[in-house]
Amino acid sequence: MTDIFASLGNWNWLIFGFILMALEVLAPGIFLFWLGLAALLVGLISFAVAISWQIQLVMFAIFAAAAVPIWRRLARPKPDASTSSFLNKRAEALLGREFTLEKPIIDGSGTVRIGDTVWRVAGPDTPAGTRVKVVQVDGANLTVAAA
Repeated sequence: MTDIFASLGNWNWLIFGFILMALEVLAPGIFLFWLGLAALLVGLISFAVAISWQIQLVMFAIFAAAAVPIWRRLARPKPDASTSSFLNKRAEALLGREFTLEKPIIDGSGTVRIGDTVWRVAGPDTPAGTRVKVVQVDGANLTVAAA
């Protein structure tokens, strides 16, 4: 068995790495990719520095073991991205912004156009064309005050 390892050359690590990465394409799971990357690193280092096959195997084991926590850290979602997102909370993104009334607020109800959407607004009676500021959000209803 040791004769097989001793006879392996630098190219074998590169070939082994590419085979593992090709298997990853056939059976995706992002596991074989990191083993293939570890084999490629050992192959590239062994081209630069003449090292024994025992050290090459140890380097492969270290690179493969280190790849898992590095991958988990890179794959972890950013915590602030999910908390600051207004996905499914579109009205909350409008809080504090100013818009121009499309239809006047009469008896506490009017409309404002935001982009291509018409929103119902509530607030004191105000003529059309007046700038208003969103002060409260309740579902799809916006409460406004004079800006």
